[in-house]
Amino acid sequence: MHTILKENFGYDSFRAQQEEIITHVLSGKDTVVLMPTGGGKSLCFQVPALLLPGVTLVVSPLISLMKDQVDSLQANGVAAAYLNSSLSIEEQLAIMADVHSGIIKLLYVSPERLANAYFQEELHQMQLSLVAVDEAHCISQWGHDFRPDYTSLSYIRETFPKVPIIALTATATDIVKEDICTQLRLQKPKVFLSSFFRDNLHLHVEAKDGTFEKIVDLLDEHRSQPTIIYAFSRKDTEELAKKLTKQGHRALPYHAGLSGEVREKHQNLFIRDKVTTIVATVAFGMGIDKPDVRLVIHHTLPKNLEGYYQEIGRAGRDGLPSKCVLFYSYGDTQKHQYFMHGMANPVEREASQKKLQAMVNFAEYTGCRWRYLVEYFGEQRSEKECGICDRCLGSLAMQDGTEIVQKILSTVIKTGNRFGRMHVAQVLLGAKVQKIIDLGHHELSVYGIGKEYSKVQLISIIAYLEQEGIVERQGDTYPVVLITEKGRAILQERQQVDIPVVQKAKATKTAKTRAKKSAFAGEYDEKLFDALRAKRRELADQARIPPFMVFGDKTLYAMAATKPTTDGEFLEISGVGAAKLKAFGEVFMGVIRGQ
Repeated sequence: MHTILKENFGYDSFRAQQEEIITHVLSGKDTVVLMPTGGGKSLCFQVPALLLPGVTLVVSPLISLMKDQVDSLQANGVAAAYLNSSLSIEEQLAIMADVHSGIIKLLYVSPERLANAYFQEELHQMQLSLVAVDEAHCISQWGHDFRPDYTSLSYIRETFPKVPIIALTATATDIVKEDICTQLRLQKPKVFLSSFFRDNLHLHVEAKDGTFEKIVDLLDEHRSQPTIIYAFSRKDTEELAKKLTKQGHRALPYHAGLSGEVREKHQNLFIRDKVTTIVATVAFGMGIDKPDVRLVIHHTLPKNLEGYYQEIGRAGRDGLPSKCVLFYSYGDTQKHQYFMHGMANPVEREASQKKLQAMVNFAEYTGCRWRYLVEYFGEQRSEKECGICDRCLGSLAMQDGTEIVQKILSTVIKTGNRFGRMHVAQVLLGAKVQKIIDLGHHELSVYGIGKEYSKVQLISIIAYLEQEGIVERQGDTYPVVLITEKGRAILQERQQVDIPVVQKAKATKTAKTRAKKSAFAGEYDEKLFDALRAKRRELADQARIPPFMVFGDKTLYAMAATKPTTDGEFLEISGVGAAKLKAFGEVFMGVIRGQ
């Protein structure tokens, strides 16, 4: 096990739980692995595949994801292949011949392929030792990314009852985890739960105010570092990519409305470091196996925490520090509510609305963001602070907000306890909107008494009052703000209320060199790192593979720090195995000697 880990993958030791999971898989028992993106899920079936006789079948949802994983395995000297519609009949037949002859150890297929009668016949001719179901949450209707084709996977257990199954996912609530076990008909599976906490991901939530300028500042801070920006609509991705390009940040859009050819082109340019920024809808990402994304920005509030967690999980998969910034405006929830309102299934609609509310609560939360996130997924976290989110880093100072709180509570009551945050804020601002005039609210004594604040600030304060139980929100589609008994007491007795400091937040613009240095904690030769990176790109272009498949950033930093010049020293670097030493060792050591 350890020999394979070092020789094929270049690692000296397993990460938390990996060895225990692999041992369990090798015992021939069913396994469920819940491990965050970047936690090393793939090794949990790739290492057993090289130790077991015959072939391991890997079910993967996307063609691009299959190709990346197979390319990466082949670069590590592992006999792996994939079958999908991108291959010719002749290529597929050649692969199947290698499978039957025992050459191929890992075969990646889509769930649609598994449902094919011809392929099912082929399965009976294989020596099938293990089935790995990647992105297993796709099998559950309770999950955030349900795919009907995954339901055909029950065929595996029916037809091969003695072949062990390992199901892997990064995001699953308790109900989804149980559904995975039921749908796959797993037999007394052992469930391995890794912590959802990612100690290298810095979480920040910014007010959606001057958003474009803040995004430009963030890109300046992370210049030349891979960045994914998630936007709400196809139109948003196109417009934002154009505006960023005009600002000197070459950005490409990615969404389902583009042709498959254009999507593949843009994705490949990003993966191969030809372009550093992709502006995308949620259609982008599941098939991306790029470990060195340093910045993930959400231009719009995601519709649920499962999706948000999966999307931020695309940052820092190599374990190096990376930043995740969410731009939040409560108004963005209306976009999601519009689509949810059209759902025919009332149970599905209610579940989606609850998930959206949890997402809103996260964005408005005044405590540790990581604590809120992991507890949502059912994990109890003993530490009160993570030290790497905006809240824990001390951005939430408090101030006396008694006066504005009195004004807000008075406005809620005087407008009849039947309007939402936006309406209350607009009355306080003295907004000249038709609805306020039609209702006669422009004649109220509270009209215009909150003009010293912005709309964003007022909505933020109301959100805080909800968290503190001073007001409460009722309703899902069109929620209204009601004053609570606690709120009435505060209003009548004019009690002091402290609120978070409300100022228009600006993205902190740091020196470009600081972002670069922060990716590696130790001392290293920056000039050598740049030279190694240039050589990596040159070799990757020649081999037509992404640069990270040659060596990851973490490995290059280690080379630039320790400067190995012999085979023995080079093998001591994490991420260097026998195959990589043979293929690239002398070239990189030549660069090191030349500096």
